[in-house]
Amino acid sequence: MEGLHLTADCFDCRCDPSLLFEEKRLSELVRHHTNQAGLTIVGEKFHTFSYADGSAAGVTGTLLLAESHVAIHTWPERHAVTLDVYVCNFENDNSQKARHIVDQLIAIFQPEQVSRQELQRGLQQIRPEPAIEFLSPYTTMQTQIDQVLAEVQSPFQHIQIADTPEFGKIMRIDGAMMTSEKDEFYYHECLVHPAAITHGKPQTALIIGGGDGGSTEELLKYASIQKITLCEIDQEVIKLAREHLVSIHKNAFDSPRVQIIHTDGFAFVQDHQENYDLILLDLTDPIAPNGSNLAESCMSEEFFQACYARLNAHGSLVLHLGSAFYHSERYQITLTRLQKTFDLVRPYAVFIPLYGALWSMAIASKSDHSGLCTDPQEIEFNQVESTLKTNEIFDLQYYKPEIHAALFAHS
Repeated sequence: MEGLHLTADCFDCRCDPSLLFEEKRLSELVRHHTNQAGLTIVGEKFHTFSYADGSAAGVTGTLLLAESHVAIHTWPERHAVTLDVYVCNFENDNSQKARHIVDQLIAIFQPEQVSRQELQRGLQQIRPEPAIEFLSPYTTMQTQIDQVLAEVQSPFQHIQIADTPEFGKIMRIDGAMMTSEKDEFYYHECLVHPAAITHGKPQTALIIGGGDGGSTEELLKYASIQKITLCEIDQEVIKLAREHLVSIHKNAFDSPRVQIIHTDGFAFVQDHQENYDLILLDLTDPIAPNGSNLAESCMSEEFFQACYARLNAHGSLVLHLGSAFYHSERYQITLTRLQKTFDLVRPYAVFIPLYGALWSMAIASKSDHSGLCTDPQEIEFNQVESTLKTNEIFDLQYYKPEIHAALFAHS
């Protein structure tokens, strides 16, 4: 018995006045738009009212539907019409069909004013609590969840995969939005390509975090890449991503150029001597809503110094800084730590719909043997275009030559 009940009260209708009291014409009109909407008429009754002198005073009519009913009442003396449409949504969702009928009839009657109501009837499916992104203690971004697909409490954190009408499948960690099917490209393309283009021909990369596989998938687009080490401490993140987020990682985990290691990122950088052209910190949010954060140790000056030592000459560290507006203190502290360690630091920014904010990132560069750094902010349109073309990277959804300069203009 779940269904949608629509009403519309139309005032000061500017249609042909005869339409409001000619029963035959009115019934044909209502039948036509009901059939056009794809609903099933099983019966009908229309009745014309008359004044004492026998003149027409208005019409009341009802179509009986297999899905419920359509009713109409006219008041010619007041140039008014009321509409009442109810459809059952038990087996099929007929909501748009009902709205189509009401929209079409309102357009025909041409009212100066309309009062519309929608009522969901019956026992509605209980939806999970909405997903909320805490941008600050005072501001949130919220999106509806249709269904929780997987939920795991790992030894490190709480991980959830959910289906949403706006973003498709999303991943949340400790209540914070991580990634979504529909908008992941804003984040992953902007985390990877500005630094990769600046380097020119990166051969080795270390990703710390990145368990959804999106940054790995973007790096694999470069023919020069020989090895990516993906250091994700939590096996459950990759396990859930493999099962639910294939549209994001596109099976990048299985590439022979990818080595997956499950250990603490700080410890890995300190304990291993291998050097890299790029190090990507694809970590959880700089500020977690519940106060716990695996990324905390990877934002320290000591960790940045360890990363600097693991970079090849002309290499870069890339990370996201959160929102410069909502996380201003953390943003500035992190930039200061980077500037103390690296030879050149360039912040940039991109709007991430899932996060509900302009999200800041930074490229922190190590000079080459001559003491010079390639400045990502100075990379020209032609160089971006040429590098993308050389690597046959034509499937990007956001990052492109025009966007490269704009990213740094927003910082």
